[in-house]
Amino acid sequence: MYAEVIVDIAHTAVDRRFTYRIPEELPVSVGHHVLVPFGQGDHKKEGFVVALKSSADYPEIKDVSRIIERYPVLLPDQIALAEWMKDAYHCLFVDALRLMIPAQMRGMRVREKKVRTVMLAGGVDPEAVSEALKNAPAQKRVFELVAKLGAEASLPDINAFYPGSTAAVKALIRKGFLTEQSETVFRRPEKIRLHAPNHTLTDAQTHAADAIRSAVARAEGDVLLLHGVTGSGKTEVYLRAIEDCLSLGKQAIVLVPEISLTPQTVGRFTDRFGDRIAVLHSRLSPGERFDEWRRIRLGLADIVIGARSAVFAPVERLGLIIIDEEHESSYQSETQPRYLAGEIAARRVKNTGGALVLGSATPSLMSYARALSGKYELLTLPDRVAGRPLPTVEVVNMRDELLMGNNSIFSDKLTERMSECLAAGQQAMLFINRRGYATFVSCRSCGYVLKCDNCDISMTYHKTESRTRCHYCGAVKPLPKECPNCKKPFIKQFGIGTEQVEEAVHTLFPAVRTLRMDTDTMREKGSYEKLLSAFHRREAQVLIGTQMIAKGHDFPNVTLVGVVAADTTLNLPDYRAPERTFQLLTQVAGRAGRDNLPGRVVLQTYEPNHPIIRFAKAQDYPGFFHYEIAARKKMLYPPFSLFLRIVFADRDERTAERACLEYAKALESALRAALGEEGRLDLLLLVAAEAPVARISGYTRYQILIKLLRTKRLKDALETVSVFHDAHRDACAEVQLEINPQEMF
Repeated sequence: MYAEVIVDIAHTAVDRRFTYRIPEELPVSVGHHVLVPFGQGDHKKEGFVVALKSSADYPEIKDVSRIIERYPVLLPDQIALAEWMKDAYHCLFVDALRLMIPAQMRGMRVREKKVRTVMLAGGVDPEAVSEALKNAPAQKRVFELVAKLGAEASLPDINAFYPGSTAAVKALIRKGFLTEQSETVFRRPEKIRLHAPNHTLTDAQTHAADAIRSAVARAEGDVLLLHGVTGSGKTEVYLRAIEDCLSLGKQAIVLVPEISLTPQTVGRFTDRFGDRIAVLHSRLSPGERFDEWRRIRLGLADIVIGARSAVFAPVERLGLIIIDEEHESSYQSETQPRYLAGEIAARRVKNTGGALVLGSATPSLMSYARALSGKYELLTLPDRVAGRPLPTVEVVNMRDELLMGNNSIFSDKLTERMSECLAAGQQAMLFINRRGYATFVSCRSCGYVLKCDNCDISMTYHKTESRTRCHYCGAVKPLPKECPNCKKPFIKQFGIGTEQVEEAVHTLFPAVRTLRMDTDTMREKGSYEKLLSAFHRREAQVLIGTQMIAKGHDFPNVTLVGVVAADTTLNLPDYRAPERTFQLLTQVAGRAGRDNLPGRVVLQTYEPNHPIIRFAKAQDYPGFFHYEIAARKKMLYPPFSLFLRIVFADRDERTAERACLEYAKALESALRAALGEEGRLDLLLLVAAEAPVARISGYTRYQILIKLLRTKRLKDALETVSVFHDAHRDACAEVQLEINPQEMF
């Protein structure tokens, strides 16, 4: 037999199948991670077996050297998925395959953890041995400890009782008084447990759960959109759907958009399903991630919960994938391959015969449009559970506050509501989608703005660190005492971040304990769990944060949400800015009043009459959808068209610019030829220019932005772009093609 192997080298020249002979003594299967000789020097390289065949096309065939793991690391559906991704995302086959396993498995940088254990040797007389060891006190106490335990004892446990006992253990083994063996253990991430009782479902929840069960049983790759207002019990529907899935002998994957949501989700699911849960996300240690992946691959876990990359989990009997808060942009990968988790999930359930559930209180316009057209099955939860009302939303015009002489961060209304909330012993959440203390530092004399040396972006001031930081590359600078440009001492911080909001709360309410949740405070392992658990236990009255706190969290005692600056994302130069603003405001407002206490939301804005603000205040998703879809149709924005973006990055600015302009000219000719006279109006836009953020991490960036009308010729146009890109992907240091890019910067 022969194996077709994708060698683990990320280069276009070798991104193809190589044939190797399988020695008779090696039980090689499809999906095995193997070591093979490669190149003229027969250097040992890792690779993945993607197919087997009974003959070779040429006589000189090298042998597979060995199997790295004793079991196949890739499932057949994962190999098929990687092949599809190669074409869909214009990436290397090996880049797609690498996503399917923990990164540390490559290069064998992580291994199974084995713990040495010892026990009494057979036939020994404990009293006689103790007497024989009276002149070796260290050995005597270790022997007596093991004898007293009456079972296997690990070396770490023995050293915990008697530090420095390793030598004594070795001596006892050598004398035949103890025997040793090694035991493989799984490194498990810590989990909080939140009570998740089996509630009686409402009629709407029952209908949704029944529809999902039917889709899982049909096994036809159906996609269902669960649209429920905040607090309507979507999680309870997920729990019931997974119970049904497991009862059918199948397994499930649950994706959440933020790692900050993972502890709470895992806590509720663990309470319901116990040790059948496995967790996958980037905050795990390499050992924990490897062992959780291994538990899934070996069939020891039936439910996988995690962030974006968990969609690739090696679930063998996949029956259901749930994507919570499906509208979130964090489901889009920021590195090659630039996959979208929702697309991957849809492809996986199509390949395996499962069902995909997309859940959100504010679905993406694309998903809702597909549901209305019948491509997805639409399930709705129109009311909060137990008849609880949606929170009351008060909109404050911050221009009026300025006219009244209030220059502070908080309006009089928000200060008043915070006082009432805190006096009643309740909790509040304050949302500002900017971390740091001030969003930029500028000179009031000449207008100079302090920017990063590596990126075309302003530095953010962090008061707790007494320095400025670039939020793109992480570079830091001290806060200058004078302007670097005009040398005058008129440097000032502008804009509001989470640190400044926290400082303002302490000024108004000195006795109140606050917690801050942003990227800066969540760097340490376990920080999410600690902070959320502390707030859940009411050890703080105010939680201040960025979009990490805006969705999914369920705190019964939170009765007030303050949106400090509702306009932050509203006027960004992106056609999705209105959609994302509505989603963010609606989601964060939904954190209030989720239990028996009524909720209030104070929304501070400089544009109180903007339609998006009005729809968010009313929690009116249908109204927002019809308003925004009409605006998109008028401007021929997606879903009526499709954007493509090709980004060129190089350390040499002239190289990036030249590559971009030459590529654009040639691609436009190829596209117009492919579309022909009939489709000459389908190419709505093709512009080559400097990227909005022109420099990141020392690389100058140019981009081509293409806008294509959705017609019957769109498929041909995309094929033309794909073929052209594959032939010109080496135009400069980095050339990345993005279809329907999630960010336009």
